[in-house]
Amino acid sequence: MTSTPSSSSPAGGAAEQPGAAGPGAAPAAGSPGTPGTPPRWWPRFGSGPGQRRRLPWPSSLAVLAIQQAGSGFAAHNQRGTAADLDPAARLLLALGPLLLLLRRRFPRTAVFGTSAVTLGYLAAGYPYGPVLLSVVVAGFGALVAGHRYATWSALGMLLVGRLLAAHAFYRWLPPGEDGPGAWGTDLFMAVWMVALCTAGELARVRVAEQARREREEAEAARRRADEERLRIARELHDVLAHSISVINVQAGVGLALLDSDPEQARTALGTIKSASKEALGEVRQVLATLRTPGDAPRAPAPGLDRLGELAEQAASAGLQVTTGTEGTPVPLAPGKDLAAFRVVQEALTNVVRHSGSRTARVRVRYGSGVLELRVDDDGPATGSGPTGGGNGLVGMRERIAAFGGTVEAGPRADGGFRVRATLPLRSGEQQAPLQ
Repeated sequence: MTSTPSSSSPAGGAAEQPGAAGPGAAPAAGSPGTPGTPPRWWPRFGSGPGQRRRLPWPSSLAVLAIQQAGSGFAAHNQRGTAADLDPAARLLLALGPLLLLLRRRFPRTAVFGTSAVTLGYLAAGYPYGPVLLSVVVAGFGALVAGHRYATWSALGMLLVGRLLAAHAFYRWLPPGEDGPGAWGTDLFMAVWMVALCTAGELARVRVAEQARREREEAEAARRRADEERLRIARELHDVLAHSISVINVQAGVGLALLDSDPEQARTALGTIKSASKEALGEVRQVLATLRTPGDAPRAPAPGLDRLGELAEQAASAGLQVTTGTEGTPVPLAPGKDLAAFRVVQEALTNVVRHSGSRTARVRVRYGSGVLELRVDDDGPATGSGPTGGGNGLVGMRERIAAFGGTVEAGPRADGGFRVRATLPLRSGEQQAPLQ
């Protein structure tokens, strides 16, 4: 075991490790990732808040033109077997597309209304043709919006009404002296209704799946943002708690010796200047990762190779620190190295703030696949010094737990205090406790 006592020169600025990803932005209300809103690739038939402020008049106008023109051709081909297209027929052909204007806000009203208009048109004996297009568009939109029972009911009403008009009440319906309708026509209507329901259900499932994926992506982005905020909060706590503790101690020394020992007071002020400069540098680097999350850090993140500087910082606050290493050091990943460094830093900060002991021992031991960190002081606890709300130990545990390690902290039997952390050297490796 090698042991190195610390000196009292101030340490240089420590660098912060940037996060792998910057904070994600939570989706705004009414975005495609929110429940019940169609994804952004479904603007045509969706009913999202962005679409509700305008009517779907271009598509409705297209359906109107197709029905009016197509029914004219159908009337020419069915002359003698169907009623002529009079103004009432033209009105019915226009009512369906007009009802399509409501299909985003009121999809059930649209599908029932177009079915009723179409049934009236067919029952009046007008030419069989593109009048069904309004029902297709309204039914498809209602199915995608999730109103399956309303759509099935409207289509069932249309089919039953068509069968009754063509095979039961045809004697009393125009045109006069015609026979029952052709079963082939009725079969065709039933087939396209089944096809419409199948296509609508498939589209609805696809919309729901896409919305589910977008919700999961939005939730993952929120989790990443929360994790990033927590990481930044831990870094700021570790940086500021250590430096402010040194500044607090040295400010007290400077005030006490300002008149009796001006030279020592000057030294304390110099330590305050160095500690505050270092803290400002680390805080700037942490905040820089928020402004430019994609940029690489300009300085390496602190690690266990800088324990000597950390001990010197503690020495400037009146704490004599002895560091020691056992085993063969192995390179650590930057994240693990920073976590190990922050654990030692927080432990020494707690000694400075809360312990009556002016000595501390730091042991770093490289075992079989496990790194052990141990920080001891001889106590007793003073209960004085600035408090940090008890976040230090929580932050240590969170840092080490992120890499599969553990942290134990508590009083020793002889009255001192010990912080012990174990960290797997390789990810996924089973920990083995060190003796």
